[in-house]
Amino acid sequence: MKKLLVFAVLASFSLVATAQEETIRFGAKAGINFASLNGDGTDDLDGRTSFHLGAVVEIPLSEKFAFAPELVYSAQGAKVEETGFEQTTKLDYLNLPLMAKYYVAPGLSLHAGPQIGFLLSANAEGEETFNGETIEFDEDIKDAFKSIDFGLNFGAGYQLPAGIFFDARYNLGLTDLADDRPDGDDNKIKNGVVQISVGYKF
Repeated sequence: MKKLLVFAVLASFSLVATAQEETIRFGAKAGINFASLNGDGTDDLDGRTSFHLGAVVEIPLSEKFAFAPELVYSAQGAKVEETGFEQTTKLDYLNLPLMAKYYVAPGLSLHAGPQIGFLLSANAEGEETFNGETIEFDEDIKDAFKSIDFGLNFGAGYQLPAGIFFDARYNLGLTDLADDRPDGDDNKIKNGVVQISVGYKF
């Protein structure tokens, strides 16, 4: 998977370098995240609702196909709420999706592609009540998570003639996020994010 992503990144730079400048469209987007952590032992976790924002490029390859790399800040993670205990695990990434787009109709596209994410920060925030006393906490837990996350994106979008576009996609995490897992611990935790975006291409 890592070799595939490296190849995709190198191919994307080659496409940008060889494409006609007038055919490339640049833009920006922002939207809402419905993030979660999936895997063993995550049944009690709730999703974290947050946001994403970033830059997009679309390089037409033919009338129907386009290559669309992005650079996106994405706030992810999960929450847990129990009697006397609340915690939000905040995992913030700089993601590089490399999307292939197929236009099934004018303005309407399906897209899919790999993604590499770089962990910017990881915090556990919340409060715990013990013997009637509530203690708030905010801990840096970045060392507990891998610094790079690989995933796959699937989604659809609609582009208006004026340049405004709307996207919806799901990011399926492929990397076990836990770093330095103890021997014999086979539990795996992965990212899962639904993203709804609005943006504009110039």
